[in-house]
Amino acid sequence: MTEVPALPQPDPRARLLVVDDEANLRAGLRNLLSLMGYHVEEAASGHRALKLLESAPYDLMVLDIRMPGMDGTEVMHRARQMHPDLSIIVLTAHASLESAIAAVKSGAADYMLKPFNVEDLAAAISQTLQKRAEQLRRQQLLNLIGHALDTLDQAERPAAPPPSPPTPPERFLHTGPLTLDRQKRLAVMQGDPPRTVELTEGETAILAVLMEHPNQVLSCSQLVHAAMGYDLDEQETQNQVRLYVFRLRRKIETDPGKPHLIRTVRGRGYFLTPA
Repeated sequence: MTEVPALPQPDPRARLLVVDDEANLRAGLRNLLSLMGYHVEEAASGHRALKLLESAPYDLMVLDIRMPGMDGTEVMHRARQMHPDLSIIVLTAHASLESAIAAVKSGAADYMLKPFNVEDLAAAISQTLQKRAEQLRRQQLLNLIGHALDTLDQAERPAAPPPSPPTPPERFLHTGPLTLDRQKRLAVMQGDPPRTVELTEGETAILAVLMEHPNQVLSCSQLVHAAMGYDLDEQETQNQVRLYVFRLRRKIETDPGKPHLIRTVRGRGYFLTPA
């Protein structure tokens, strides 16, 4: 029997990164959060923060929006490219509340106005880490379901007489910002830096079909038939494709909730836009 991996649990020693150009504030936050049991590191600039993010993973970043040189908005954008699952709480003075709200709309978990109550910040960090742990649990459950679907795909695939040797498909597909390596089941999204994600066999097959027919709306039945080589009843087809598309968006879209690559045409199916 396949061993099911343990689901992630909230880590009382979560890794936090405090980014602010005010030395006293950084030191105070580091001392406070360390006393709460977190592993805390600090950076006085956006460039230093990105260096630290390149060298090690972090669970949450407390980030000042207004900093000399590279500002917090740019730091958040680059940090998201490196670590899409990183939680971010932004700090801002009253004068930059508008930019803080814009940062939250862009994916930050929360914001705090300077001067802030340290208890409020501690509570916000705790709540954000708890939400992050729940999201990781749900993602791992979806991955487990996906692996189970892939196993069923193989088990239920009807037997067929050996065909004549087919022309092997191209290993690499390129569509817009996406590159797919079918052999290694890797998707690469162009960016600075590029981002690479691993795919399951089923995800690779569905994405390959979409990339081979850019801007062409494909129904769930067409996707399953082209990707898997067999047909299912309508309900099974829709359920399977919807799950694969959901998982692909989580992996390749910058904002899975507002997908720009894999688009839905209600009542008809899906298409991939290369723009």
